[in-house]
Amino acid sequence: MRLMLKSGALLLAFSLGGCAGFYGGVDKAVAAEARFERFGYVGKSQESAQVKPTANQYINPILSGYYPDPSITRVGNDYYLINSTFAHFPGIPVFHSTDLVNWTQIGNAIDRPSQLNFSNLGVSRGVFAPDIFHHEGTFFIVNTCVDCGGNFIITAKDPAGPWSDPVWFDFDGIDPSIFLDTDGQAYMLNNGPPIGEPLYDGHRAIWIQAFDPKTLKLTGERTLIVNGGVDISTKPSWIEGPHLIKKDGFYYLIAAEGGTGDQHSQVVFRSDSVRGPFVPHKGNPILSQRTLDPNRDHPVTSAGHAKFVQTQTGDWWASFLATRPYGPDLYNIGRETFLLPVTWEDGWPRILEDGKRIAFVVDKPDLPAQGQSKTPTTGDFAYVEEFDDATLSPAWIGIRTPTAPFYDINNGNLVLKATDDHMGNTKGAPAFIGRRQQHHVATVTTTLSYRPESAADRAGLLAVQSDDAYLFFGLTQLEGQTAVALYKRESTSDPAQGTLIASAPFNGDTLNLELRFNGAQLEALYGTGGELSPLVEATDATFLSTRKAGGFVGTVIGPYTHKTK
Repeated sequence: MRLMLKSGALLLAFSLGGCAGFYGGVDKAVAAEARFERFGYVGKSQESAQVKPTANQYINPILSGYYPDPSITRVGNDYYLINSTFAHFPGIPVFHSTDLVNWTQIGNAIDRPSQLNFSNLGVSRGVFAPDIFHHEGTFFIVNTCVDCGGNFIITAKDPAGPWSDPVWFDFDGIDPSIFLDTDGQAYMLNNGPPIGEPLYDGHRAIWIQAFDPKTLKLTGERTLIVNGGVDISTKPSWIEGPHLIKKDGFYYLIAAEGGTGDQHSQVVFRSDSVRGPFVPHKGNPILSQRTLDPNRDHPVTSAGHAKFVQTQTGDWWASFLATRPYGPDLYNIGRETFLLPVTWEDGWPRILEDGKRIAFVVDKPDLPAQGQSKTPTTGDFAYVEEFDDATLSPAWIGIRTPTAPFYDINNGNLVLKATDDHMGNTKGAPAFIGRRQQHHVATVTTTLSYRPESAADRAGLLAVQSDDAYLFFGLTQLEGQTAVALYKRESTSDPAQGTLIASAPFNGDTLNLELRFNGAQLEALYGTGGELSPLVEATDATFLSTRKAGGFVGTVIGPYTHKTK
């Protein structure tokens, strides 16, 4: 983050990191300030024992953890992929790859408060299902900011950014996408309300309208091309995420249907005209896991929301979201990005045959090999952030749009300064910056220097799904003495600052913290030097699952501090 003053106005430029020395060179723990010396992550997939790829294979998911609603595009030999981030900031990560398998995050499309304001939003509001598109040297992202402005478009010459401020559209619904026809005319599609009153809960429609990429304006009439879904007599729910492609003279409309849970699926329609009529494929859905045995080992569920991409060699692939539960519809790490080849038969595409499981190991695309990213996104991996660089990786995210800088990188420490906002009590931006939990079996560590002055002062690790579902592990005051404590909030009936699970007195102000997640349970350990002791050996972690917490995100874990003013 960079703080800039101009003409008496406060301008905030948030390029996560980049403000070394903003708070000065403080070497000791100071009240209202928390210093984190390192952040470590070790993750192992629960299905690792059965995942043994060869050199010519890749592992699903290609983006582990909270990376839902993938949209992918190709520009020459380069591929770019983006995801939903809801009310996390910075938002809409931008990834690059040349082989569709190994991805490197090159930026975030929403990285300035001037672009979008997430204040007062629930964590699962904000930016839903973005779509990325390229035309004549310009990149476009169309998206919906739910409860914060509606549908918009941003542009960039470089996909790494900077991206423009939004240009807003005046149409209802979510999930806009752009299609460029062979005659040069572009169109915008989206999920919107049907004509008249909805016939049932989840009754939606797919609309299309001409779009001018030069003026960023919609033109002409808006046309309804799918009403309800594949068969409206069966009351299909939540037709959404529409994308158009053209192949062999036909227009193919690919969309998700069935909602975001385990009934999720991908369906396809075909027409010889861009405005329809579109006929559903008799073999729909072309991707789903909903007919499989729910008691199967290592399930992949909730598959859908796909987008196709054609490689430079002519092959077709689909990126899509799915989940990896550790129990009955229980997953803490959110919806993830998967990749499978698309096959064509009798003029129709298919991602996966009905009744077939999504594979964890798949043959690689026929593309030039690319080395693994410095921070891997797939399989089992580990990393350590020592805070030695001037800026943080673009993978770090906070909650809602900050109104002022709250952290600094100083002398190899991440220094957090408490804000007026804290978890469970306000809908502003708390002094929190975290990384996605990307495996159900994961260990997160940090070293903290902090001196609490009251029972409301806190600093440590926060594992958060929402304002009403989070875990705090760190230092506070209990009965006037410094203590290491574990709190959790799992519903609105809990106190705003959570319920104390366990605590222990602590003499000093520098502490090692370690959270060990193993599906439905977690363990919390603490200590100094190389010695760690369990504060809690096993406690419930299912309250961090999407099923219990609600919403559309995954668990984000990282440094947090709060101080009562």
